[in-house]
Amino acid sequence: MPLSRSLSMTSLSGALPQWEEEDLPVEELLLFEVAWEVTNKVGGIYTVIQTKAKITVDEWGENFFMMGPYYEHNFKTQVEECKPPIPAIQKAMDSLITNGCKVHFGRWLIEGGPYVILFDIGSAAWNLDRWKGDLWDTCGIGLPLSDREANDSLLFGSLVAWFFKELTDHLQGKLNVIAHFHEWQAGAGLVLARSRRIPMATIFTTHATLLGRYLCAGSVDFYNNLGKFNVDKEAGERQIYHRYCLERAAVHCAHAFTTVSQITAIEANHMLHRQPDVITPNGLNVKKFSAMHEFQNLHSTNKARIQEFIRGHFYGHLDFNLEKTLYFFIAGRYEFSNKGADIFLESLSRLNYLLRVHKRDVTVVVFFIMPAKTNNFNVESLKGQAVRKQLGDTAHIVREKFGKRLYEALLRGDLPDMNTILDRDDFTIMKRAIFATQRHTLPPVTTHNMLEDSSDPILANIRRIGLFNARSDRVKIVFHPEFLSSTSPLLPMDYEEFVRGCHLGVFPSYYEPWGYTPGECTVMGIPSVTTNLSGFGCFMEEHVSDPAAYGIYILDRRFRSADDSCNQLTQFMFSFCQQSRRQRIIQRNRTERLSDLLDWRFLGRFYIHARLLALSRAFPEQFQMDACAPPQTEGFRYPRPASVPPSPSASVHSTPHHSDEEDEDQEPYDEDEEAERDRLNIRVPLTLGVVPEGKNRHTGESGN
Repeated sequence: MPLSRSLSMTSLSGALPQWEEEDLPVEELLLFEVAWEVTNKVGGIYTVIQTKAKITVDEWGENFFMMGPYYEHNFKTQVEECKPPIPAIQKAMDSLITNGCKVHFGRWLIEGGPYVILFDIGSAAWNLDRWKGDLWDTCGIGLPLSDREANDSLLFGSLVAWFFKELTDHLQGKLNVIAHFHEWQAGAGLVLARSRRIPMATIFTTHATLLGRYLCAGSVDFYNNLGKFNVDKEAGERQIYHRYCLERAAVHCAHAFTTVSQITAIEANHMLHRQPDVITPNGLNVKKFSAMHEFQNLHSTNKARIQEFIRGHFYGHLDFNLEKTLYFFIAGRYEFSNKGADIFLESLSRLNYLLRVHKRDVTVVVFFIMPAKTNNFNVESLKGQAVRKQLGDTAHIVREKFGKRLYEALLRGDLPDMNTILDRDDFTIMKRAIFATQRHTLPPVTTHNMLEDSSDPILANIRRIGLFNARSDRVKIVFHPEFLSSTSPLLPMDYEEFVRGCHLGVFPSYYEPWGYTPGECTVMGIPSVTTNLSGFGCFMEEHVSDPAAYGIYILDRRFRSADDSCNQLTQFMFSFCQQSRRQRIIQRNRTERLSDLLDWRFLGRFYIHARLLALSRAFPEQFQMDACAPPQTEGFRYPRPASVPPSPSASVHSTPHHSDEEDEDQEPYDEDEEAERDRLNIRVPLTLGVVPEGKNRHTGESGN
C-alpha cells in the first residue's frame, strides 16, 4: 500500500513493488507478543512494539494480543478495560484468577488499539520460592534473592507459561498459538513453556545481548575480541550469570531466533552461541513522522524557534550570523562511550580548528540532549531568555510608536523626519536595552546546574578540548541534560520539533544494536551520521548504493582506529559545512525519500517470515516451509541519485561556503525527474526468499 504522499515530493513508495508475502491463515491462529515493555516504557523496545502494533492489528485483527506486567498507574492511564473476544482466553484468565493471581485485560490506547493481557506479579509473589525451585529442576538456573529484576521476570514468566498451558488446554487444537518473546525479561516464560511441552510455536528476539551491553559499558574492545571472550567467566564477574543463563536458555529453546540487525547477529552468535534465523529490522510508523509536503517548511519554522533560544543563550556574544549558522545534535541515553559522545567531542575540536583556519563565517552550534543528574536550570540560561524577551518587548514598543508616527506623517502628506520621528525617550529606552545585553562572562556550555559537575564526562571533555563558547570559536556547545519538552521555559520544543529544526544529527555510537535516533532523523528528512557498528548503519550500507548522497553518513568504527574515526567524522562535518543552502535542501529531499525503507509496512514482512518459520518447526504436519530459502535482504539497493556528479569535488566547495549563497549551475536537480529515475532503477524489494511457485514476478524483480 503506497503512502499517501506525492511521489514527486520525495516519496519512493511507488518504487517499491508489492511483494506477495507468505500466506498465514491468521483466522486459524492466535498471535501473542510478550515483553516487559508492553504499556510500560523502559527503553527502545517500547518504541518497537508500540509503533509495530498498528500493522500487526491490521493483519491479525482480534487474533493478536500483547502480554506484559501490570502496573496500576500505566493501566489506568493507557488501557481501556474490556472483555476478551475469545472465550478460551477468558477461561485461561479465570483459572489464574481463581488461584489468587490477578490478570487484567483491555485495549492499549495507542495507534491500532491492540488487546493487552497484563499480569500482576505482586499478586503472585507468594509463589516465588516454589517457582524458583521449578526453574532449578527444569534447567539448573538459580536466581539470587537480591536480584529483584530477575525475580520479577521469573514471576512474570511463570504466569505467562501458566496462562499458555490453560489456554492451549481450552483450545484443544482448534487454533494454533504463536508466542513471540522479547528480551531476557520475558525469556523465563519461553523456557518454562517449552519444558512443559505446551503445543505452541515460539519466537525469541534479542534486541541487544545482555552480556554485550555490560562489556561495552566497561570500555572493552568488544568487536575485535568477540571470539576471545569466555562468556561464562565474563558474566560471572559482572554478577549477571543467572540473567545470562536465562537469556541463553530462551535463545536455544525458541523455535525461531531473531535479532534486529546484522551486527547484533554476529554478536549473538558469539555471546549466545546460536546464529539468528531471521534479521527483523526495527521500523517506524512513517505516517506519524511524515509531514506530507510540508517537511521543508517545518524545518524552516522550527529552525526559527531554535534561533530564538540561541539569541537568548548567547546574548552579549551574538557576533555570528544566525542565517549562516548550522545546528548539529546528539541525543539519547547518557552512555558516554557507547553513544560515541567521546569521539564526537574530539571531532568537534578538530572541526573548530578547520573552520577557524579557513576564516569563514560558518558557525556550528552543537546540542547534547542527554539526561543527567541536575537540580535545576542555571541562572545564566534563564537570564539569557529573560534578556531576549525584554529586548523583544522593547523593540515592539518602539516599533509601535515609530509606525504610528510614520503613518500620521504620511497622512498629512509630509516626508517623515527621521530625527523627529523617534524622540529622546525612545533612544533612552533602546540604549538601556543595549546596556542590559552586556555580559562579562562566556555563554554557559550547559543549561542546568549539574550535580556532578567535576566528574561529568561531557563537561570534563569540554574542559579538555577548550570549547567554552568563546567569540573566536566557530563551534559552540550547548549541553541540555534533560529530555526536551514543549513546557520548558528555556527551549520549549518537543523532540520531533527540535529534530526538524536542526541540520544534522550525529550519532557515532560504538554499541548500538539498532539506533532509532538516526532513523527518526531520516523519516523527518534530516541528514545524520551513524556508524557501521549500529544496526541502522549496517542496514543503510546494505540497502543504499551511496548513503552519503542521501544524507546518511556512515562512520567506520569497526575497522579504523579511534583517531582515524575522529578524522573521518571531522571530514563528514566539515564537508557538510561546505554545502550551500540549496545543496542542503536537495539533500533533505533525498534523505526523506529513504523513509519508506524504514516503514513497518515493508519491514513487518520479516516478522511474517519468522512466524511462518516457527510454525513450520512447531507444527511440521500443518505448515511447510522451504528451509533452503532463508530471508534475503541482499539485492535491494537505492541507486546513487542521478543528479550527484561522479566526482565529489564537483558538488562541494573547497572552503566553507556561505549558506545563503545560491549557485544555480552548481548541481542540476529536478525533483520529479530524480524520483522517477529512482522508481525505474530500484531492482528488487525486500524479499523473503524465492517467489512461491505459481506466483508471478513483478517487473524488475529477480530471485534471491
